[in-house]
Amino acid sequence: MNWDDLRIIAAVRDEGTYAGASARLKIDETTVGRRLSRIERSLGLRLFEAADGVRKPTRQCEAVLAHVQAMAAHAAEIGRIGESLPGPVGRLRIASTNAVAEEVLSPRASDFLRANPGLSLQFLTSSENVKFSRWEADLAIRLRKPDKGDFAISKLGDIRLYFFEPVTTDDEPVLCAYPDELGPIPETQFLRARKARARCVTHNVRVIRTLIRSHQAAGVLPEHSCADLLADRRLRATLLPKRRDVWLLVQNHLKRDAATRVTIDWVRACFQELPHN
Repeated sequence: MNWDDLRIIAAVRDEGTYAGASARLKIDETTVGRRLSRIERSLGLRLFEAADGVRKPTRQCEAVLAHVQAMAAHAAEIGRIGESLPGPVGRLRIASTNAVAEEVLSPRASDFLRANPGLSLQFLTSSENVKFSRWEADLAIRLRKPDKGDFAISKLGDIRLYFFEPVTTDDEPVLCAYPDELGPIPETQFLRARKARARCVTHNVRVIRTLIRSHQAAGVLPEHSCADLLADRRLRATLLPKRRDVWLLVQNHLKRDAATRVTIDWVRACFQELPHN
């Protein structure tokens, strides 16, 4: 059942005429009649009888209206939920890579959500970019600056990168790299300059980190993914000369939304807390 159609039943009962319901709901009178007829066909019931120019609800209509009134009360309660919660209210979808969601955002999400009880976050994690033109996400964090798009974009910061390799190994370490489509990123440029053949290719930072932990592989990791590896004396860590830029994308229609602004400030704070020296 369509809630808008059900509201028409209540309006006709309250106003007594299609014209009155039309004025109350601000829709065309013929639309009121057509949609009411559709409900009657769907239910197999006659909802109103005409008497002295007034639409009188039938006994079956009164039974339907009891449910409509309950639904209206629930809808009103839903609308008041935001009034009972301090601060902005909303649900934001944030798209990012798995590593950013797991290692930068989620460790700081609990405090943010506790401080903002009216907000909810949905993390959309993938190595593929969401399609903003289809509104697949409200915010997105990307590790490459988009060439164009109908959205607001700003730089969140940059991330230091480290090349890890075993200090000693009997064989040539297995080189881990990212797919060819990520050629412009600093990680790929650094590895290509070494002219070594990549034998493990993946988007997944966790896979590379696991292989490096075996002390039989080499690869590049962002600083937020390798704190434990930097302390591992069986590994040699080389700081790359170039850093990885991080960009924030925001749907244009949400730029001035209170819930979005609070969430943007939190995302920025998450990246500001990362080492920058």
